[in-house]
Amino acid sequence: MDEGNAPAIWSDPQVTALEAQVAAVEAELVDAEVDVATLRVELDNLAIVHHRRLGPLYERLDELDALVAEAVAARSGDADDIRRALEARAVVDPMPDLDELMDQFAAEAGAPPEAEVRRVKPSDEARRLYRELARRAHPDLAQDPEEKERRGDFIARVNAAYSAGDVAALMALDEEWASGAVGASPEVSVPDRLEWLRTRLALLTARQTQLAAEREALLDSPMGQLLALAPDDPDGLLEGLAEQLLARIDERERELAGMLG
Repeated sequence: MDEGNAPAIWSDPQVTALEAQVAAVEAELVDAEVDVATLRVELDNLAIVHHRRLGPLYERLDELDALVAEAVAARSGDADDIRRALEARAVVDPMPDLDELMDQFAAEAGAPPEAEVRRVKPSDEARRLYRELARRAHPDLAQDPEEKERRGDFIARVNAAYSAGDVAALMALDEEWASGAVGASPEVSVPDRLEWLRTRLALLTARQTQLAAEREALLDSPMGQLLALAPDDPDGLLEGLAEQLLARIDERERELAGMLG
């Protein structure tokens, strides 16, 4: 038979339209997943770096505040001064080991040890590799349970490498994924396919709503509000805060020296 006269293969227009809609929502959802995951990594790193860089400065400032308050109380003997000195000293008294708690939390979350985190925002190359990998390997792109699990395990490793800003590890993961098999969508009959697509679209839409709420919660968190002050240079923001704390420490040290001198 002449190819030009070959009968056209019929396709259900409802299925075709739904397939296009599902594909578009899948792409939007993966982008949203990547954005939220990227934001979560940066906020986690911000909390770690904030604690590591500024924690000792806050501790020193609290100690100086207590010493100044105690010097004032010793000089005046006033009951209110003594109360303020006791309150200031209570702030400095040993509390649960925050380093240990944060390391335990990071281990449970699959994050790298805090010592490996040096900057809040990983490099542009790490960010590019991460986003490309997430778009290709995200579990939401698979329907088969075993394939979703495989992708989930793989993305957990990608997240850990990105959190550490490890470009070499991300490149190795990129090569690993390129050499592996990708799960396919299930092949079903047209009536079943139509129902499956409708269910799939509803699930994807619900996940979009959930992600939007997660993103808002992250942005409204203390670290999210801090990141909003300098989203393009959070490391510079922390350096500025450190300089302010050092200036306050210097001021308090001079005040204490004057009182004791």
